[in-house]
Amino acid sequence: MVVQKYNKFEDYKHKKGNLNFAVIGHVEWINFLKVDQLPIPGVISHSKKSHEYPAGGGSIIAKTLSELTLNQIHFFTALGNDDYGKKCFNILSNMGIKVHVAWRDKPTRRGFSLIDSHSERAITVIGQRLAPKHKDNLEWNILKKMDGIFITASDSEIFKIARSASILCTTPRAGLDIINKSNVLLDGLIGSNLDPGEVFSLSELSVLPKYTIKTEGEKGGIIFPGGRYKALKNKKPKVDSYGCGDSFAAGILYGMASKWDIDKTLNLAKIKGRNASEFFGPYT
Repeated sequence: MVVQKYNKFEDYKHKKGNLNFAVIGHVEWINFLKVDQLPIPGVISHSKKSHEYPAGGGSIIAKTLSELTLNQIHFFTALGNDDYGKKCFNILSNMGIKVHVAWRDKPTRRGFSLIDSHSERAITVIGQRLAPKHKDNLEWNILKKMDGIFITASDSEIFKIARSASILCTTPRAGLDIINKSNVLLDGLIGSNLDPGEVFSLSELSVLPKYTIKTEGEKGGIIFPGGRYKALKNKKPKVDSYGCGDSFAAGILYGMASKWDIDKTLNLAKIKGRNASEFFGPYT
């Protein structure tokens, strides 16, 4: 059982550090739609609110990390050489993120996130997830200077290159086969225990990570080694659950790179995950 020692940390006003971080992963152009309920066959429904932005795990983690450190975040990704790809690049760059892009002659992945009256979301994506590859002509040498790296999409060779960082974390969405093929020791493997696409057993891993975390939304989750942990209660009304897991993951990476103990690290992650549910869309 994980014992929480930092009861007052939730009210602690976090001061930005000066750690260096990189995120390697994917971007999706998402249209966020607020609806009364999810679509019913044969019924025309109307959206009360809509919002379009570059999103996806890589973007969310990069943006969340930029809120925690004074240094610029390096985001390695792949985008389609189309209007959506260019808009993704411009918007993320304007956020202050250094975006390293492998441009593809394929469409940028798009999607829809429908948020119902209970603030739960259902996502439909369109097209192939574009991921950077180690053969892409990007500034991979920068990774050697990183205190922490998070991977949401890549190939196994990039995992090997990224292992030069002090802390390396990923998600099962990156692919257990890719993770196992890299044969690197991960500091954190973080995924949803409620999403069938992210559910896995420890026996499927060729090298056990230092910490494996399976999130369960408002029920908290499980950390190995450690045990069950509780989620934090919302201070504001819950609006949209999109990005909560990715914001949580960014908090884990930051805490580990800061050399905090796991309780303090987990508490920051829970704060970032909870706060992400209190606004509409992917970013504050």
